[in-house]
Amino acid sequence: MSGAGGTADFFYREAQRLGYVARSAFKVSAFLLTPLARTVCQLLPSHARSRLLCPSQLIQIQKQHKLIAPGAAVLDLGCAPGAWLQVACQNLGPLEKGGVIVGVDVKKVKVPSAHCDSRVRTVCADVMALMKQQARAMSPQERGFSVILSDMCPVVSGITTKDAAISCELGMRALSLAVGKMKAKDSDCIAILEKFQSSTEPDPDEDGILRRGGSLVIKFLENEDIPGFGKFCKEKFKKVSLLRPKATRSSSREIFMVCEGLR
Repeated sequence: MSGAGGTADFFYREAQRLGYVARSAFKVSAFLLTPLARTVCQLLPSHARSRLLCPSQLIQIQKQHKLIAPGAAVLDLGCAPGAWLQVACQNLGPLEKGGVIVGVDVKKVKVPSAHCDSRVRTVCADVMALMKQQARAMSPQERGFSVILSDMCPVVSGITTKDAAISCELGMRALSLAVGKMKAKDSDCIAILEKFQSSTEPDPDEDGILRRGGSLVIKFLENEDIPGFGKFCKEKFKKVSLLRPKATRSSSREIFMVCEGLR
């Protein structure tokens, strides 16, 4: 096995072997230190391991982000086929710690039998039409979520500008659900809001469903509008960073915006 393709195939095979429904489980593991992440690093042949995150780097990322803590309330937007549900559940801690994970997808998704427990459930709904009050009602005591993960991505058409625009619309929807009414002062941020404002409507509820201090992860396809999104998120969150997980195929334009500490 050599090259980017070999490394990507390794992640696919390991996901199957370890009971994860998709290789995207390893993308979440780039943000969270899990036994799975450590296992992957140990199993990789030396020539592939050199291209991936080593345990010390994973520990450093976990120390920096700590996205899902024991007992967290997690909303997974675009949850099919369920790999992120599995990894998120593993980070909730033991059952007595509590916590909940709600996956939402336009497709009907069955909760994976492996790596998930009674704290995980799924809802079949179109996120683009999901009202904040409906989403909030899915959270514990309707208090909102401490973490929102958006793995939503358009069905790629091959038309770069079209795919990028839809990706941004999905990202804007996730952002709107999280933070509520969208306002900005910076000119670049205002331009982004105006460009994708339709993605936040109609929804009369001005309050977001992400708890104060909470974290948001949004998947985008790389494009020229990403810096504008980043500027806007920096107005709303204490820390914003971009990550391209090592499990992402080299040919993919996927990139993740990690927003921590909702102001």
